[in-house]
Order: sequence, then structure tokens, then C-alpha cells
Amino acid sequence: MWAAAFAGLHFYWAVGGDVGLSVSAGPLATERPLWFVVAGLWGVGALCLLGALLAWLLARSRLRGVPALLARWLGWGVSTLLLARGIGIEMLLLTNTTHLDTSVSVGQRTWTLALWNPWFIAGGVAFGLATLRARRHTDAEPPPTSRR
Repeated sequence: MWAAAFAGLHFYWAVGGDVGLSVSAGPLATERPLWFVVAGLWGVGALCLLGALLAWLLARSRLRGVPALLARWLGWGVSTLLLARGIGIEMLLLTNTTHLDTSVSVGQRTWTLALWNPWFIAGGVAFGLATLRARRHTDAEPPPTSRR
């Protein structure tokens, strides 16, 4: 659900919407270089939709074999990336490591600390829990029997 909402927000920004973009992207919000629109808005929106698909696959306990293993590996990878991004940026901002970078405004810093990073951390925890749950369900159930 979160991933789909974030995808919608990025697609809104990609087609020209600007509400909330300036506090998220700073000067890129007004300049909108092509690489930012393609990779940073359309690309992130697409990744969010793929994340939503992965979350749905992890929630399905019927996956077996290689598809189940691949979904769990991807789940752990996404969990790790989201947690590293959320906690890493949070620590950089809280320890004022960015004091040398004047392109990060006070507004961006506040919104990142209060809104964006907690969602990354929550998403990382949610993917980790979903991956654990998927493993437990796959390991606990006997393999399907073949019908003859």
C-alpha cells in the first residue's frame, strides 16, 4: 500500500505536479533536468510499483522452490536498502555531517527527518517482517503432493 502511494506521488511529480517536491528535491524541483525526471521520478515510481508487487508475492504463502527463494532474497535486499537509506540519511542529518553541503535547506532537512526517513525505516522493517513471515510459511508447510 505504501509503495503504491509513493509511486503515485512520484508519477504526479513526473507529469509536472509540484506539491511537496521542493521540500523533497530542493533545486532539482524547479530545474527538473531530464535525468531527474526519468530516473528520479519515473524510475523511482516504477521501483515503488515493483516493490508493491514483491510485497504481494511475499504475502502469498503458495510460492515454492526457486520463486519463493528469489522472492525472499529480494525481500531481504529491499529491507536492507530501505533501512540503510532511512537510518543512514537520518544519522547524517542528526549528526550534522551535511553542514558542508549548503544545497540541503532547513526545510529539506526537517521534512527528511520528520517524514521521509521514517517511511523508509518503516518500509524496511515491513519488508523484513514480510520476508520472515514468508519463510516461516514456506518452511512450515509440506511440499505439494503430485496428483496422479
